[in-house]
Amino acid sequence: MTSEFDLGALLAERGAERYELHTKYLNPQLPRMLHTIGFDKVYERAEGAHFFDADGNDYLDMLAGFGVMGLGRHHPVVRKALHDVVDMDLADLTRFDCQPLPGLLAERLLNHSPHLDRVFFGNSGTEAVETALKFARYATGRPRVLYCEHAFHGLTTGSLSVNGESGFRDGFAPLLPDTAVPLGDLDALARELKKGDVAALIVEPIQGKGVHEAPPGYLRAAQELLHKHKALLIADEVQTGLGRTGDFYAYQHEDGVEPDLVCVAKALSGGYVPVGATLGKDWIFKKVYSSMDRVLVHSASFGANAQAMACGLAVLSVMENEQIVAGVRTTGELLRSRLTELIDKYELLSDVRGRGLMIGIEFGKPSSLKLRSRWAMLQAARKGLFAQMVVVPLLQRHRILTQVSGDHLEVIKLIPPLVFGEADVDRFIEGFAAVMDDAHSGGGLMWDFGKTLIKQAVANR
Repeated sequence: MTSEFDLGALLAERGAERYELHTKYLNPQLPRMLHTIGFDKVYERAEGAHFFDADGNDYLDMLAGFGVMGLGRHHPVVRKALHDVVDMDLADLTRFDCQPLPGLLAERLLNHSPHLDRVFFGNSGTEAVETALKFARYATGRPRVLYCEHAFHGLTTGSLSVNGESGFRDGFAPLLPDTAVPLGDLDALARELKKGDVAALIVEPIQGKGVHEAPPGYLRAAQELLHKHKALLIADEVQTGLGRTGDFYAYQHEDGVEPDLVCVAKALSGGYVPVGATLGKDWIFKKVYSSMDRVLVHSASFGANAQAMACGLAVLSVMENEQIVAGVRTTGELLRSRLTELIDKYELLSDVRGRGLMIGIEFGKPSSLKLRSRWAMLQAARKGLFAQMVVVPLLQRHRILTQVSGDHLEVIKLIPPLVFGEADVDRFIEGFAAVMDDAHSGGGLMWDFGKTLIKQAVANR
């Protein structure tokens, strides 16, 4: 008897139940939140940097799936590679052979990663971080890893131990015995290293929460301190890697930085198949995998599967052939410069920062009395409400999807697909300026929505 399954028919029959199904069987707070802020859209399809609803309206994507959709939605080259590998009927994941695709992807990835020698393939960014933590501890024989305040490295227990946001950590103790230091504070780093038990420092060259870049010279100086004390530098490039900041890796913006371990994920997948990678120096891998008895001391059931490897190879091919990194530098500079020009026009806009297509827009206390009183009212209820007030009308009125950069932050983070173009920049600037015009008018729908957010914030206390 031949079994049959029609995915299209299932979605046609039950796709309209999407929010009800999620409420009943998955995280119940997600649909509740989406309904509350009016983000409960029904997107029918996507292409490049755009979503489309059933009426054909297009929405500009400034999130790229939290950075996963580096090449946009459904890039034809990546999609073809996925179709091809499925149609090949490969003997995948036998566990006791060596398939060619993992080796080919490792080779190509290492070509962009000078001073690194080997790769472990997992399934996600947090798994790449977990691998780096384990490898650093084993290679150095030390238990403690340092991380930076406000860092985000993932949500599984090991990576949560180096997560600098208390909101994610609360209620999940005990965690690993790791220690936070301020980003850029070399004295704090030196004090911890002198204790002699530090295996590594893990750092995002540009922090996703708030979009804060490591100060110039910090990574190289930190690397020198770490190596002096026989500790390792781990660069978390899960979000910043693969061209996001205008270089292949964000740490490459600073000369002389050669991390011992690098974590990669998100954009490497092409948005189709989960994949993560931990790149490292030869001696570290050889110490972890020191004998045949230790051949499986660290592995992943779905790691290096053929579909993920094929997507990764296709992504790197597109990045090279279409000169994606150079395009990110050009488009990112255009977007950042045009946003910076608006600072003098809008008193609620205090800063624009970042690199490439990873940009933070920060709002701050206005100078005029009327706006200052409204700002104070929002801050008293909950910090971060004004940024949310900007995000909502960007979607509702201008069909532009953005995100607040973190809890209790008055910062919007822009991480659009790397194929973002000049016309997309024009559209975002036009929509953002219209929202800011409304905010500075002192009235209107935006401030009415602010009152709704205040009531919710007070009710949730």
